[in-house]
Amino acid sequence: MARIRISSTIITLLVMVQTGFLLFMYTRYNSFTPHSEEKSSQVHILILSSWRSGSSFVGQLFSQHPSVFYLMEPAWHVWVTMYQNSAKVLHMAVRDLVRSVFLCDMSVFDAYMPWKRNLSDLFQWAVSRALCSAPACDSFQRTDVTSEMACKTLCGRYPFSKVEEACKTYSHVVIKEVRFFDLKVLYPLLTDPSLNLKIIHLVRDPRAVVKSREQSVKALARDNGIVLSTNGTKVEDSKYKVMQEICRSHVQIYETATLKPPSFLKDRYLMIRFEDLVRDPLSEISEMYKFADLSLTPTLKSWVYNITHGQGPGKKKEAFKITSRDAVNVSQAWRNVLSFQKIKKIQEVCKGAINMLGYQLVDSEKEQRDLSLDLVLPRRQNQFSWSSFNPKN
Repeated sequence: MARIRISSTIITLLVMVQTGFLLFMYTRYNSFTPHSEEKSSQVHILILSSWRSGSSFVGQLFSQHPSVFYLMEPAWHVWVTMYQNSAKVLHMAVRDLVRSVFLCDMSVFDAYMPWKRNLSDLFQWAVSRALCSAPACDSFQRTDVTSEMACKTLCGRYPFSKVEEACKTYSHVVIKEVRFFDLKVLYPLLTDPSLNLKIIHLVRDPRAVVKSREQSVKALARDNGIVLSTNGTKVEDSKYKVMQEICRSHVQIYETATLKPPSFLKDRYLMIRFEDLVRDPLSEISEMYKFADLSLTPTLKSWVYNITHGQGPGKKKEAFKITSRDAVNVSQAWRNVLSFQKIKKIQEVCKGAINMLGYQLVDSEKEQRDLSLDLVLPRRQNQFSWSSFNPKN
């Protein structure tokens, strides 16, 4: 009987403790609920684009800002580790990694590089000014404009823990990604109260994208296979099947964001065309900065001018580097380099994107080569306006 009494007493005590704990947690939940609906104090910006669209350049426009913690394509680690899957299957893993990075929780990389020791284990880490300056690395100041080469030389052996430490000290966290093909995949992030997420959607004339991709065929082969679901087989996109998927994704993202979008997208989506950016850099950058709640500094103005007014289009070996180039000529180079036969094929698979994003089709080689004919149409400002948007529709 004594054992039964003791057991009953213990059970009663456990129930009382459990009940008390539940009441405590309920009270804490109620007291914090109003705050959970407030936006994060950090601003989170996702630069959403595709390969060879000028996204590395746009990423640098943010990376060099002293208020920004920037990472270039952290989801590269997901695709390299799980390359036998399709892009669609990997969407969720990519989204979860991006969310963790936005929250400065870098333990998410444990699943993709458990050996990590130094900053240099992170993909393209040296293009991030935040990882080349304090507190990540003592060699540069936050107000410095850093170079990838100098950063690699001086900062690569700093511990990986510095990534998270640095992230937490910035007001803005910016990620550039080319591995999202559907805006709806990002809805959980856009509705997450712990995030203050805005999306910059960067697009480029598909014909110019193809010209640029031809400089990087081998480097893109594995990613092409993931896009086309080839179970790990590398693919050279000679038939423009990958370009077709890329164009389709840009149409999907743009339509989702502008044709009866959900109310939570209000003021949180901005589409930028690469061609507009290189023609009038300061105006376009000012628009992006205003959208991101940032200010353009004199140092950045000077850097932008120098980086967009170089000599020539850049060398083939610099395909993935941010170097000083004649940006306007770069944006038009496809018109002299690609054959008209290629142009016709690209226009066939990407006609919808070319039309929707505001580019002019060419009907002959004469039109293609005639650089006095502007193929970048004026923005259709009245195509979409949040002031006329009614979420009840």
